[in-house]
Amino acid sequence: MRLPLVSPTTDAGLEVELRGRLSRKELPEHALGRIETLALQLARIQHADPTQFDPLTFLAPQIVVFAGDHGIADEGVSVFPQDTTRLRVLQMLQGTAVVNSLAQLHGFNLTVVDAGLASHINLPGDTVPSATLLPRKIGYGTRNMVLSPAMSLTQAVAAVHAGMDVVRHLPGNVLALGDVGVAATSCAALMLSRLCGVPLADACGRGSGLNETQLQHKLQKLFAAASRHRKATAPLEVLAAMGGFEIAMLTGAMLQAASERRVVLLDGFVASAAALVARALAPACADYLIFAHRSAEPGHRLLLIHLQAQPLLDMELRMGQGVGTLLAWPLLLAAQRLLEPHGH
Repeated sequence: MRLPLVSPTTDAGLEVELRGRLSRKELPEHALGRIETLALQLARIQHADPTQFDPLTFLAPQIVVFAGDHGIADEGVSVFPQDTTRLRVLQMLQGTAVVNSLAQLHGFNLTVVDAGLASHINLPGDTVPSATLLPRKIGYGTRNMVLSPAMSLTQAVAAVHAGMDVVRHLPGNVLALGDVGVAATSCAALMLSRLCGVPLADACGRGSGLNETQLQHKLQKLFAAASRHRKATAPLEVLAAMGGFEIAMLTGAMLQAASERRVVLLDGFVASAAALVARALAPACADYLIFAHRSAEPGHRLLLIHLQAQPLLDMELRMGQGVGTLLAWPLLLAAQRLLEPHGH
């Protein structure tokens, strides 16, 4: 695997300058709380010179949604049929999804990446796409991980590299990352359990709305998958055995964006599962990751605790597609403004 060099953002001189800028005699220490923490992280990422401190500028913000299907959907772990992934991608391309409205509101360019949909995407001939569609299909959905590894190590590495390549060709210094794929929370729960030692029953949630009987069925299938792949323990092995094409591409996207000192804004449970692998492959990657929100999935709360990450929002969201990143975006704008000489 070819991994980009990711440099840590620690800079003692910059830290002193920024804390001085944020402090005011009439305010108690750390009066700005976690907004101050966010502002400092943004400044460290952009590596402003403390002697020539310029206001931070967010350039050409991008949101990328990686789409992939999962063979484990055949086991009935989701209330939605697998074709729902394709329909959701079509909505984004036609401009009717929630993420389209928020991207337009905040001036984000939306790219949808076909990481491994189980079918082709065919827009009606007279449709003007509202988002860019990038075909990077590794396969037509992963294999059913209850029966075999979701993908080979070769496919996992290819997907990580593809995610890196997508980011390499995007402009700007801000990258919001989301995902779409029926049964993706099953992958995230299995990865959380294996990589963090969280009991699978605690990692597994209701996904897109399972009732109690359906939840128990999902958990039974996840136990079967975990048992089949009990020898997979290294992050890349876990990604291949129990992950998804879109999760692998998210991993590569984070690594590449961090190596280019971009601000990386992550969506929910599935994107955070990819962060587990990215941080394992390049620990300094953590300096660039901002977790937009805590989703309603119980596993996401446990995953964030493991990462020692504080999400910006908790809106009880039950959807992906990068929506949470755009809801959190105004907080980044506020943090940026506080660092300007007269922003406060």
